[in-house]
Amino acid sequence: MIEQWYYLFTLVLSISGLLIIDSRYRLAFWYDKKRATTTIGITMLVFIIWDILGIAFGIFHHGGSLYTLPIRLLPEFPLEELFFLFLLCYVTLLLYTGSKRL
Repeated sequence: MIEQWYYLFTLVLSISGLLIIDSRYRLAFWYDKKRATTTIGITMLVFIIWDILGIAFGIFHHGGSLYTLPIRLLPEFPLEELFFLFLLCYVTLLLYTGSKRL
């Protein structure tokens, strides 16, 4: 079913837009690749642990949806969650560095 790819597609499209903004204004990866990778990696790790704990305690429930893939990295942890967390961390980093420059 093509609908299962919608969410992942929109996440990848959004990340692509952020990459274009980043390359134009040299805010994160095009400014300091090592620092951006470290920052996003650490914050993603914190959110992954947060998600796993939330799932373990029954707080988060990523039930099946027509718009997500059935691929789960862990029970109740969909593949798309990694892309979402990257998007969340990346947009925050771009907003922070961009506002700092203003």
